[in-house]
Amino acid sequence: MKKNIKVRAFIMNMITLVILSVAVYVAYQFYQKNNFNDFIRSEAKMNTSEFKRDKEETYSDVSSYKITSNEFNDAMFSKEVKVEKNTPYKVTCMIKTKGVQADKNVSSIGAQISISDTVERSVAISGDSDWQEVEFIFNSKNRDTVDIAFRLGGTGGYAKGEAWFSDFKIQQGKAEEDSNWKFACFIFENTNVNINNKEIDIQVTSNDITDIKNTIARFENSCQDLSEGKMTAKCDVYEIQAPITSLSYDEEFGYYVAPEDIENQIKDIINQNNYDHIFAVVRLGNEEYENDIEIKDWIGLGSMDYYGIGFSNIRLPNSSKSYIYKYDRRVNRFPEEVFLHEFLHSLERTAKEYGYNIPELHDYKTYGYENEYLIGQREWYKDYMNQEIYTSDGYIGLPNNIYMLKPAKRSNFEYAFELEVYKEPQNIIEEIRGIFDNLFRNIKLILGKV
Repeated sequence: MKKNIKVRAFIMNMITLVILSVAVYVAYQFYQKNNFNDFIRSEAKMNTSEFKRDKEETYSDVSSYKITSNEFNDAMFSKEVKVEKNTPYKVTCMIKTKGVQADKNVSSIGAQISISDTVERSVAISGDSDWQEVEFIFNSKNRDTVDIAFRLGGTGGYAKGEAWFSDFKIQQGKAEEDSNWKFACFIFENTNVNINNKEIDIQVTSNDITDIKNTIARFENSCQDLSEGKMTAKCDVYEIQAPITSLSYDEEFGYYVAPEDIENQIKDIINQNNYDHIFAVVRLGNEEYENDIEIKDWIGLGSMDYYGIGFSNIRLPNSSKSYIYKYDRRVNRFPEEVFLHEFLHSLERTAKEYGYNIPELHDYKTYGYENEYLIGQREWYKDYMNQEIYTSDGYIGLPNNIYMLKPAKRSNFEYAFELEVYKEPQNIIEEIRGIFDNLFRNIKLILGKV
């Protein structure tokens, strides 16, 4: 009798062991396919995209992270990362795509790295592409946490297709400790666009180029002079013959040149250098095509950025007789004003992103300044740049350290170190522990909703 009881107990133990083994195996397989290593998955259109780990399509010895969107969607998986304020960071990963399409003809949509709820992003990969490294450089500014997202879509629209992500890495760099600014100044010699089914072909003249180069030289001097030595400016001028073939449009400003309109012409130059700001000088009208491209009263547009680098659009006037970018002591003694104004818009934006309370650049009349003959708003800019605008509560303007708060770029990572944020399980024990961690986490979430 006792022998039969022992046999039955042995059989029951074996059955239990088998069931437990099968359960662990099934859980392990499920874990390998669905574990996203503490990433949070989200979609603009819920339950539209599929997230999974793919052990068949891999770059290295770990399963890749795959997003599949059969319909247009903005899908991402993200993780909040602790950062130090005013510090450059670089996030890299390997990305592969298949059949990725955007719902709009803009370069900002596709497989990319970004900071969720912001427009900060890497390049976006579309179409069919083999594994390639994508990097995203940003400055933490006034933040102590950022939500890094690996994304199929974008802030400007939706995407569909398949995208694989692998080998995530984040590095912390060192911010520059100088106020020497380096500018890339692109003069686009040709604009060839189709507006309202009309081909418009516009060129800059040799006189335009001479005037702009002289004005840029004056801008260099004025940055140091008006800031009272708080910053210097070094400008590299590039004459670009490849035409501008697309323009962006805004209800307030009409047509203008956005960074994505000229990315193909400037990306190699920017990638090979370490610029702090970009000027794109264009002509969008002349006597022949005076009213064909709708422009709503602007000669310069600032406060844009190209992957974190300040970007300003400088428009040449339609009239060849204009003195707006030409020095003449009787007509215009401050032809660099548009360049300075648009650059200050970038500093204004940066100051606000760092949490400073500063006056609006356009509010010069509010503080008693005038647009003066021959020198425009020169005195306003000088006081604005040196925090010397008088009010009853004290002096205001840009903070004195603003000239040290330059954008993050590759040169900041010469002595970088890697953060252990995206560590994958190193063995089966860590993976099994992850299974139970995820199980208990989901149980807590369920109980919290009950």
